[in-house]
Amino acid sequence: MNENLYIRRKFGLLAPFVDERVRRLLAAAEAESIGYGGISLVSRETGVSRRAIARGMKEIKESSKLPVSRVRKEGGGRKKTVETDPTLKTDLEGLIEPATCGDPESPLKWTSKSVRKLTAELNAMGHKTNRNTVAELLHEMEYSLQANKKTIEGTTHPDRNAQFEHINSTAKEYLAEGQPVISVDTKKKELVGRFRNAGREVRPKGNPEKVLVHDFIIPELGRAAPYGVYDIAQNVGWVSVGIDHDTSAFAVETIRRWWYSMGQQTYPNAKRLLITADSGGSNGFRVKLWKLELQKLADETGMEISVCHLPPGTSKWNKIEHRLFSFITKNWRGKPLISHEVIVSLIAATTTETGLKVSCALDTNSYPKGIKLSDKDMAKVNIVKHDFHGEWNYTIGPRSPSGEIVIS
Repeated sequence: MNENLYIRRKFGLLAPFVDERVRRLLAAAEAESIGYGGISLVSRETGVSRRAIARGMKEIKESSKLPVSRVRKEGGGRKKTVETDPTLKTDLEGLIEPATCGDPESPLKWTSKSVRKLTAELNAMGHKTNRNTVAELLHEMEYSLQANKKTIEGTTHPDRNAQFEHINSTAKEYLAEGQPVISVDTKKKELVGRFRNAGREVRPKGNPEKVLVHDFIIPELGRAAPYGVYDIAQNVGWVSVGIDHDTSAFAVETIRRWWYSMGQQTYPNAKRLLITADSGGSNGFRVKLWKLELQKLADETGMEISVCHLPPGTSKWNKIEHRLFSFITKNWRGKPLISHEVIVSLIAATTTETGLKVSCALDTNSYPKGIKLSDKDMAKVNIVKHDFHGEWNYTIGPRSPSGEIVIS
């Protein structure tokens, strides 16, 4: 193979793998090795212009003057955007944290601060940048995607700790005597139907559970309202899944069902019942119907029913939340709650390594809202307020059969 054909074949094989600069330097190196007439010969066989080959030969000669570790001359290459646009970084920070930068009227104060929106706003301010540059700047400035974190307690009642101590001491007294102590609350209402449920479960690869795109309530299915009773001593729970309103009547009916299906057998000699509950909702300490319905239950069972409410703003410490409801949520994660029957089954199947057992039933009764009680009605409730915060702590005793209350 003659020299001309050799050069042509070599460059043809390398052409798909080299860029313009490398091609120019290869041609220059080939011409340099040939010597006199090399530029013309290589240009003719490779198609690289004589001018480009000459430029390549000059670059090769100048490269010997660079430090071994460098690939370009000092100061070579494109300048960083922050060097050519010195206000870019400060303007970006002003968009992210307008209050700290003295700009309470930032255009992005009330919008989500995504990289795309930040880039668009910077360009609207006269900068010339792109999403990659903005993302790199955010990383340098130690910003990252952050979710809200619940750390601010807000205002607290001055007797909050004292109330917890009162609940604790009262519960210990009841447990020592073998009397039932329960924690009650309503779990978050759930849409019934083939809706997305948070969490993941094991399924065949590439075959996720198909659910509806939009979470619009299905009228004939509605929402499920699970109300729970957790027996602290026995580590067992009862949940009623309601299909109507979450009222005090529904809450006490759930306690009634727990007592007749579970509690009565466990505590055959019970004379007193202690209920710990949140301060608000259907079992709130200000709700008249809650006390009236408990009065009815006390009359039925013959037990004194004492109630200790958790201080306002402390519902997350209610034992039912982290000893029952949290495990129910884990058990049905990733499973669409397609029917009331499915919800009941999933709740009843909830167990833990510590031995939690849960019973569950559907409550199809109607519980209308807006029932009004008069002071005359409430005067018939046999309630005794405790010495310490009587609005939070009280006992409702059973009445004689003649003490019937009529709702007005």
